[in-house]
Amino acid sequence: MLPNDTILIAQLKSSDELALKLIYDRYFEKVYQLSFRFLKDAAWSEEVVQDVFLSVWLHRHGLHEDGNLWVYLYVIAKRRCLNKLREVKKSDQLFNRLIENIEQLSISSHETEEWIWANDLENFAQKAIAALPKQQQLVYKLSREEGLSHKEIAQKLNISPFTVRNHLGEALKNLKTSIPLQNYLILAFACFL
Repeated sequence: MLPNDTILIAQLKSSDELALKLIYDRYFEKVYQLSFRFLKDAAWSEEVVQDVFLSVWLHRHGLHEDGNLWVYLYVIAKRRCLNKLREVKKSDQLFNRLIENIEQLSISSHETEEWIWANDLENFAQKAIAALPKQQQLVYKLSREEGLSHKEIAQKLNISPFTVRNHLGEALKNLKTSIPLQNYLILAFACFL
């Protein structure tokens, strides 16, 4: 019979590495699933899992033996996910990766909740794209939806590749500000419940 959380916490506080392994084995999947619900990215979710269990080890002496281990892990994982989403919001490359992951999930997922969430986010994103100035909207769609290069877009619109780059950069900046982090988090959290 596996030890309960109270025993594991006591063993962990006495620097028992086996206790950490047992905690990891017991809660890895839950922490990963929580992270994936927020981040929609396997690699980012795995990083969060590693960070969470490293944090548990580093702060083991501050744990309360009668505490709820899952609640503790949940709080740490959620904080790490929110930090990652703040990082994503600051980077065009990471933001695009998140959007691509969401699009892939909406294509491959058969779960009703996931489909509804992805559909709501897609509708929200389409409204944000429609609100862009016409030139930014056109450049964005040619780039992201049709997959054209800056040079191809420039030729098609009879503008310079530099102008295309500027329009696309402004479009991404406008989209990031029109899709606030809290809206994404609300949708992600609602999906988790």
